[in-house]
Amino acid sequence: MSEGLTKSQARNIFFGGSLFFFVVFAALTGHSHYYAVSKSTNAQNLTDAVVRGKRIWEKHACINCHTILGEGAYYAPELGNVFVRYGGKDDPAGAKEAIKAWMTSQPSGIPGRRQMPNFQLTDPELNDLADFLEWVSKINTQGWPPKDSG
Repeated sequence: MSEGLTKSQARNIFFGGSLFFFVVFAALTGHSHYYAVSKSTNAQNLTDAVVRGKRIWEKHACINCHTILGEGAYYAPELGNVFVRYGGKDDPAGAKEAIKAWMTSQPSGIPGRRQMPNFQLTDPELNDLADFLEWVSKINTQGWPPKDSG
């Protein structure tokens, strides 16, 4: 008949198991970091214009109304794929112009419709914001955010 573990055996199992799971955790964290940095962020196309566009996005708190890659408020449309929705895969220049035209036409003045403020962005600022939205559209999101199944 077995009498169970001694204190020494129990301590060794505890420390050995803790070390094992810490190593597994560290390896998975490293793999996630590697994947995020090298595979999914589209970092190789990060330009000064994209960085300036992100600063404009932050300065005007666009995330207070819009979502981008599923993060943010739900008052206004998702903008992670706006470049693609405006035809950016086939006509990148046309998509940029369409985004810029949309921004400058706001608010539309249609009664009963949500209105986006006109931030009085300059043409270079509009170009930078469009570059940022183009860059975001090329991030490998692995299907996130999910599409509505209805």
